[in-house]
Amino acid sequence: MPLPYFHDPVAVGSYHAMRNGILTSNSAGNNGPDPYSVSNFAPWTLTVAASSIDRKFVAQVVLGNGKVFTGLSINSFDLNGTVYPLIWGGDAANYSAGFNTDFARYCENGAMNSYKVAGKMVLCEVFTEGAGILLANGAGTIMADSFITDYAFNYPLPATQVSTEDGIEILNYIKSTEKPFATILVGETWKDIMAPSVVSFSSRGPNPISPDILKPDLTAPGVNILAAWSPLAPPSIYEKDSRRVRFNVISGTSMSCPHASGAAAYVKATHPDWSPAAVKSALMTTAFVLDSRKHPDLEFAYGSGHINPLEATNPGLVYDASEADYINFLCKQGYNTTTLRLITGDNSSVCNSTELGRAWDLNYPTFALAVEDGQPIKGVFTRTVTNVGSPNSTYAVSMYMPNSIKVIVEPSVLSFSSTGEKKTFTVTVDGPKIAQQPIMSGAIMWEDGSRGEESTSCV
Repeated sequence: MPLPYFHDPVAVGSYHAMRNGILTSNSAGNNGPDPYSVSNFAPWTLTVAASSIDRKFVAQVVLGNGKVFTGLSINSFDLNGTVYPLIWGGDAANYSAGFNTDFARYCENGAMNSYKVAGKMVLCEVFTEGAGILLANGAGTIMADSFITDYAFNYPLPATQVSTEDGIEILNYIKSTEKPFATILVGETWKDIMAPSVVSFSSRGPNPISPDILKPDLTAPGVNILAAWSPLAPPSIYEKDSRRVRFNVISGTSMSCPHASGAAAYVKATHPDWSPAAVKSALMTTAFVLDSRKHPDLEFAYGSGHINPLEATNPGLVYDASEADYINFLCKQGYNTTTLRLITGDNSSVCNSTELGRAWDLNYPTFALAVEDGQPIKGVFTRTVTNVGSPNSTYAVSMYMPNSIKVIVEPSVLSFSSTGEKKTFTVTVDGPKIAQQPIMSGAIMWEDGSRGEESTSCV
């Protein structure tokens, strides 16, 4: 169950950082692609999903019949083309320990007969850390599993993960050949032409506490990232791996979050007087729009898009917010003075109004409208933008929206005469009654002829 903001130590800590001019960049979590799996969703933080980069790590399997299969693996073991006898895990059950073929096919730790596995390549019918084969003195592991398709792991022995379909073909080779052989080639780096795309493990929205605040906020590189590594930790997913390295290749929102933190620091260094909300807005409104055909859950996976640090230093307009704005948000979400002070730590913080409300008037860079089944699509959002670009500039609105939704932005033109000037606009969203409607999305863009400030609109 998600914690309310006043019980969430990250939400409370990041609130105090915000109060002191510091933007907190948080990982969205690695529990995707399930909905409502996103973590760290307080509106004063930057919540970062993970997306792929333009490389992937592969290791090929070469069978004795010459067929080659490509799998995912960060394989640093160079076998120099040496071939090894190949067996199916189900044929090497450790019956003495109470295991049978149904267990051995998955190569579980202790399920393998070391007399049959020693010195051989083993085909396993599931993703595994490799410990079962390693401890049985096997030469390598071929894992047939299509659950993980977009990121690679390091293993304590030569290993690669092929698709379930390729695994069936390899098993047929084993069963139809008197003396099957195989080898695993040292890992290679291939170009990923589908990048960037949100990785499968990256946690998804909707926001479990405040559904009218879109989370994650954006996505950043978090797949197959080269990073410094503790000399006390093994490089593979097997905790008893005795090898040690100074650098490793890791995937996770814990890798994408530092990218966003660095980008935020870059923007802050360029504009030291900007508030945390302004820095966050700059990152979000200048993000690359991702191809929705690669993301069936759309903004619930990547928010406003893929981070674009260079453009974020010159966004033109920003959606700023102060501590008072967040206090107003919390009070409208049902907080009282007592629970509010658990977050602010300030005895002067007060919820003066008992009127509850939606989060539509929090000055957030994205718009989200949660609609219950059987209810019409209806919402009115108020936003204020601050000109951080040219003193004399004019922005005209453009948008793309689903045909079933009517969206009106008033005014449709914003004219500024000075830097720092603020302008307010409203966004009215109308549509029919809906039931079991998947997420619908569009975008509102403020354009001055040289740049476009885009804010994602979700229903």
